[in-house]
Amino acid sequence: MKKIYLDYAATTPVDKKVLKAMLPYFGEKYGNASSIHNFGREASVAVEKARKLAADFFGAQPREIIFTSGATESNNLAIKGAVKAYWTDKNNNKKPHIIATSIEHHSILDVCESLKRDKLAEITLVDPQKNGVVKISDIEKALKPNTILVSVMYVNNEIGTVQPIVELGKIIKRYNPKILFQTDATQAVNYFDCDVNRLGVDLMSLSAHKIYGPKGAGVLYIRNSVAVKRIQDGGGQERNLRAGTINTPGIVGLGAAIKEIKNSKFKIKNGKIGELRDYLIGRVLKEIPKVRLNGSKIRRSPNNANFTFQNVEGESLIILLSQAGIAVSTGSACSSGSLNPSHVLLAIGLKPEQTHGSLRITLGKYTTKEEIDYATDKLKIIIDKLRRVSGNVLDEYYHKH
Repeated sequence: MKKIYLDYAATTPVDKKVLKAMLPYFGEKYGNASSIHNFGREASVAVEKARKLAADFFGAQPREIIFTSGATESNNLAIKGAVKAYWTDKNNNKKPHIIATSIEHHSILDVCESLKRDKLAEITLVDPQKNGVVKISDIEKALKPNTILVSVMYVNNEIGTVQPIVELGKIIKRYNPKILFQTDATQAVNYFDCDVNRLGVDLMSLSAHKIYGPKGAGVLYIRNSVAVKRIQDGGGQERNLRAGTINTPGIVGLGAAIKEIKNSKFKIKNGKIGELRDYLIGRVLKEIPKVRLNGSKIRRSPNNANFTFQNVEGESLIILLSQAGIAVSTGSACSSGSLNPSHVLLAIGLKPEQTHGSLRITLGKYTTKEEIDYATDKLKIIIDKLRRVSGNVLDEYYHKH
């Protein structure tokens, strides 16, 4: 049986060059990067090399790069740390206001809900348009005198829509230069310009395992002028902002993965991924009836295709595709165990029953046209089968009633 991986938004395979760079730090170069002896210095040099690679890629300074366990931790540190810094200032006696979109990753939405529940911040969630893109004017209308932070995901992890980050940054800073602008760039790093100065962001997060690096390593970019307080105690690592033993192999892998993105061949591969994505969308919309593409056709990541199939249960579809050797998902990998409707699809106007027929197909640099053709052919057969079963069940139900 063929094994075809089309779930790159959930995680990516580790690049061979990345693995090669990491291996020595699992074995002979095992020193703790915080130790001052030669073993520790060897690890520390490797960590700082990775920090420089990340800083150069994002147009930042090395001291603005904080290593974490991934984007979820980075998002928590960014938002909770900013709120903690706000309340640390004794002159602040009014509850701070945070703006986010309703289609953010749960590591943003749950943090906002936690702050609201604990009465530490006032929260406003802005809905996107039907195409999944947030209107700049809607963010602008939500700004208040007590707004301290705005968080907008660069590329949505479910429907792949690309937000107007540069334009949003200008509007926010025009209203009040002190408002922090944060973006979760996890799904953007592979495909879009992530220069923090061009984007106009103060805080930016990402995970290594989305860019052909290892799991358990991530970055939070914090602009030098930004006040963020630590939310985790136990050590002075990462400029006293992130306590815990430094994950040297993971950080080395993150740096190696970023180095590969800067390779000119990577851009060529991204162009081919976009062509394959368009080919996939074209075949599905043309050859399968009663299907809709979720999200913008134009402002979309080149690797993402998210569909809703009428009269099809998404979980059954995933299982049958998996049995055929094809790995896809219904949405965010972080929510795969949940039976709740996708908050992203609900926000762009789908009804709860429609969201259950959704399918996310995400491509990567190892995806081939042959794999797309095989997956599409199997998809057509499986959907037809599921619809016939669904139709028979409904016919039986109406016959009895």
